[in-house]
Amino acid sequence: MSVSASLVKDLRDRTGAGMMECKKALVDASGDIDAAQELLRTRGQAKAEKKAGRVAADGCILSAAAPDGSHVVLMEVNCETDFVAKGADFQNFARAAATAAAAAAVDSVEALMQLPADGATLEEARRALVAKIGENIAVRRFHRLQPAGDLGEYFHGSRIGVLVDVEGGNADLHRDLAMHIAASNPRYLSVDEVPEDVQARERRILTEQAQQEGKPAEIVARMVEGRLRKYLGEIVLPGQPFVKDPDCTVADLLKRNNARVVAFLRLEVGEGIEKTTENIADAVKAMHAQG
Repeated sequence: MSVSASLVKDLRDRTGAGMMECKKALVDASGDIDAAQELLRTRGQAKAEKKAGRVAADGCILSAAAPDGSHVVLMEVNCETDFVAKGADFQNFARAAATAAAAAAVDSVEALMQLPADGATLEEARRALVAKIGENIAVRRFHRLQPAGDLGEYFHGSRIGVLVDVEGGNADLHRDLAMHIAASNPRYLSVDEVPEDVQARERRILTEQAQQEGKPAEIVARMVEGRLRKYLGEIVLPGQPFVKDPDCTVADLLKRNNARVVAFLRLEVGEGIEKTTENIADAVKAMHAQG
């Protein structure tokens, strides 16, 4: 059967799907626009499930504040390419997800995706976007920060985002601290937060390295403790050289400004995701080998 261009446009306006997909759905639904919309949702879900296994290591980091100002959410939303990450459709979905997380008392991505969004759930919106764009899209993680002091933030484009809760100081200091955290990537707020297994593993590695230098056991022990202190200083925020003035540490900076960092969050797009790379020449050879 044939369907009118106006009907195709109406379905596209409702769903955001491509013109040809809308036309095919209307034909398959005998011109019933509601049935066609349901078909598109079903086909979108199938496409989303098919693409779910593909690596999505690009995307954006963004934040959203709770309506009552009590907390802020920092979130990572992923896609497969930088091109899609910069697109309006992806950005709108990411903002909707962050806003929903900030407004609702959910603590997991699974619970977040069941929240309503424009007449559907976030998960249904995600699947529809996958069907429309053709890439795997996922809300990977989000964290919530309820500041006890003042909030500093810094975003390096959309690739790295930092929130830092600071007592004392001023707005310039808060931003400088957030910028430092973005650049230097401290893993912990203090030495007390470094897990025992992390310290034990590093002590073992340092001991093996020192023993290879042929020093007496008591010298090795002192070398290991000194090097361990240096290592811990590098991974905790106060011990790091301040990025804007490497002659002073963050601890020195905080002391000068009578300030204290209560907590911080740092997210980086694709952090910890193993990206697959394809050698084009090898791929072409493999295609020819298959006939």
